[in-house]
Amino acid sequence: MNNPLLSSFKTAFEAAPFSKIQTNHFVPAIEQTIAEAIEEIDAICKNQSQPSFLNTLEALDHCGSLISRNSSLLFNLNSAETSEALQKATQEAAPMLTKFQNDVRLNKKLFERIHYVYKNEDRTKLNAEQLTLLEKEYKSFVRNGALLKEVEQEKLRKIDAKLAQLSLTFGENVLADTRAYHLHIHSEEQLKGLPSAVIDMAKAAAKQMDKEGWVFTLDYPSYVPFMTYAKDQDLRKEMSIAFGKRGFQENEHNNSSIILEIVKLRQERAQTLGYESHAAFVLEERMAQSPIRVKKFLDDLLEKALPAAKKEWEVLEDFAAKKLGLKNLEKWDTAFASEKLKEAHLHLNEQELKPYFPLNGVLEGLFQIVNKLYKLEFKENNTLDAYHEEVLTFEVYREGMFCALLYADFFPRPGKRSGAWMTSYRSQKKDQRPHISIVCNFSRPTENQPSLLSFQEVTTLFHEFGHALHGMLADTTYSALSGTNVYWDFVELPSQIMENWCYQEEALELFAKHYETGKALPQDLITKIKKAAYFQQGLQTLRQLSFGYLDLSYHHTEVSKIKDVKDHEIKKIGSLQFTKDHAENSTSTAFSHIFQGGYAAGYYSYKWAEVLDADAFELFLENGIFDSKTAANFLNQILSKGGTEHPMTLYKRFRGKEPDPEALLRRAGLV
Repeated sequence: MNNPLLSSFKTAFEAAPFSKIQTNHFVPAIEQTIAEAIEEIDAICKNQSQPSFLNTLEALDHCGSLISRNSSLLFNLNSAETSEALQKATQEAAPMLTKFQNDVRLNKKLFERIHYVYKNEDRTKLNAEQLTLLEKEYKSFVRNGALLKEVEQEKLRKIDAKLAQLSLTFGENVLADTRAYHLHIHSEEQLKGLPSAVIDMAKAAAKQMDKEGWVFTLDYPSYVPFMTYAKDQDLRKEMSIAFGKRGFQENEHNNSSIILEIVKLRQERAQTLGYESHAAFVLEERMAQSPIRVKKFLDDLLEKALPAAKKEWEVLEDFAAKKLGLKNLEKWDTAFASEKLKEAHLHLNEQELKPYFPLNGVLEGLFQIVNKLYKLEFKENNTLDAYHEEVLTFEVYREGMFCALLYADFFPRPGKRSGAWMTSYRSQKKDQRPHISIVCNFSRPTENQPSLLSFQEVTTLFHEFGHALHGMLADTTYSALSGTNVYWDFVELPSQIMENWCYQEEALELFAKHYETGKALPQDLITKIKKAAYFQQGLQTLRQLSFGYLDLSYHHTEVSKIKDVKDHEIKKIGSLQFTKDHAENSTSTAFSHIFQGGYAAGYYSYKWAEVLDADAFELFLENGIFDSKTAANFLNQILSKGGTEHPMTLYKRFRGKEPDPEALLRRAGLV
């Protein structure tokens, strides 16, 4: 087989030749590159020289680069452009990759060398990045069972292989249920309240399915506007129930038993390693450090947010009853009623904003903003291969030097999971620049108009672009410490801080322009956007906290008591929800962040990072949002450094002090 995955790519920038990569290339390539990496590791182990940082740790960092590249390609495509064949290949490859990781981490001779270096290396001769790599690798081996007896190590292997498979199945089940449902509308009467752009998009979706009328799906660009604007309460209910049933139906895609198995295995794994719980295991390598600190952090925020949320809910209930005829607010009413309340109180209709945020214009403005901040230039290159015809490709330069490749994938498709994320196809390390991708699910262009973003979609784009900057501007020696390879509760700082520019007049002037007239966003709408930032912050915070509490509850000491996913949810977060529960719906069964993504015992980090970003952005506000000195400092101390030092060390070097928790509350208007 002429398999392009078996060697470095002979392309411009060594970019992935997607059109030449076939699904049946992946498993053989991963098998062969694993075998090659094992030979490289054997060579390290057989080295007769005294173990040192260079001949052991640095040599290990260079091993398996093709495995990393190929697995990134496989898992990224499985998220953004999957198929049955690709899902099958991913299911086949995942246990192999897990076994390889365990073979490395449980390699006795390799660990003996690392242990020797850890105990005996002259640390005064290592720089900060080398010291961090040494600490990280040693801990990684210990946290993966290197100090355990063989029988316990074998137990870990089996647990890890099973967990890898379960998390993939969880995601496939959510995607399958999402794809299985659509709302087919035949009557224009049922479209009342929906903006014309949303109706046009639904018309296009129906046409794509060879249907008459309009089709709405559970993809966010279709689902969210429908729930926000559709006047037909019965249809809102149908959509809401369908959305909440993902992974929770009596079919082969039910995730309930998978969740129970995942959390049980995670707990068993942690206890085998000597930890009280999976949360204790995870949080040892986080800024938060322990489940107790996370619980206190959530509790402190709840104390401030709950009174505000209760008042906001009372206002919403009163408004819905008096103005909308909704006497008992259900969960399918809240987005609709909140939008009407916002229109009434702030005189802001989100649809008024959309014409000022055409995707191409927002993207161009975003490029201008990061050029002002970090001197980046983006050159579109249509000749580069991409995995789908809609994917945009850019060469990124900084002060004339090539910096990165950027792939941008903006619209929903049948083979693409929902949500938005940043990922990489190639990591950064010494003498190697990264290939970064941002993936979103925005409203598609229609026959009548370009893709027009809601303001929430604008902030989503800025958020993911912040992650992309973390990857593109990385400047480290070792890939293991590059870009987003940082403590998980630090990884959201670069993304969340970027959202702040969406609310600043000086930044909005660069991209908020009417797609037909070119006129700038009027001052009164800018004022309303700023006011809207404070709208229902209590309720928004409460929602995020409920996810944080639910996540922690699945991964701390109560795991053995969880017998039923639905009952557990009600016990843990029922008191934080103001709408009535519905038996056919579950939050957990589609909670991909913690059961498919990397946020297990870490969902709190969104709010944690908001503290960091609110505090950090106050410095930009003090000095000017485009202040070159502040931006250079953020680049040099945060964006370029990856995980080369402890995040608090990096943060204090940028800010001059530890973050102030009150900064978040000030920004949210909760104090």
